[in-house]
Amino acid sequence: MCGRFVSASPPDELAKYFGAQEPEGELEPSFNVAPTNEVYVVRAKEGSRRLDMLRWGLVPFWAKDLKIGSKMINARAETVAEKPAFRKAFERRRCLIPADGFYEWAKVPGQKAKQPYFIHRPDGEPIVFAGMWERWKPRLEDGKTVDESAEVIETCTILTCSPNETMAAIHNRMPVLLAPPVWDDWLSEETEMDYLDSLLAPAPDDLLELVPVSTEVNNVRNKGEQLIEPIESVDGATTDE
Repeated sequence: MCGRFVSASPPDELAKYFGAQEPEGELEPSFNVAPTNEVYVVRAKEGSRRLDMLRWGLVPFWAKDLKIGSKMINARAETVAEKPAFRKAFERRRCLIPADGFYEWAKVPGQKAKQPYFIHRPDGEPIVFAGMWERWKPRLEDGKTVDESAEVIETCTILTCSPNETMAAIHNRMPVLLAPPVWDDWLSEETEMDYLDSLLAPAPDDLLELVPVSTEVNNVRNKGEQLIEPIESVDGATTDE
């Protein structure tokens, strides 16, 4: 699972990094992005890339309520092609979701509270999650009829897979991370499903670094840079089954 991440890079830098058009607006830097927050995503349109802002937590077009998105912040790679909530988005609406790092929590023997870790690339490059997106419109009072006059809400989710050796030390899942050579294939509607499936694999073991950080990150209201400052090493942390 990936339930919190860091998005502090300015949009002009992200647009340059991805060779994408800048978004019309700008999000506040956040070192504690949480479900339902707006996030930057990269999408393909008319042969070029665009940096857009979408709500995190995918809401299927058929959903009656926007709240369902809070339960769909992640999609399992093993079942994404089969689940009704994700199947169409996986086939046709894929995106890249940039992050400066993400958080996971590990059990510590003898302690009730789990230990949070900030996970990032030691080389300072952005992490790029494999994502999907969807469009949704609210329903009328009957709960069935789409309110055609309402504004379209665009949402996204992050794909997860089994962990690499590094992540397995603290968690039994990890986000699917995509390298630059496969970005165009991931974004293209023409890419074959078998090839897409081959991309849903753990990242190389040496790509990420785990840094123990303060439990201050547990509170979603805390958004500052102090959240990623290292604390003393934690002994005995175990995989969160």
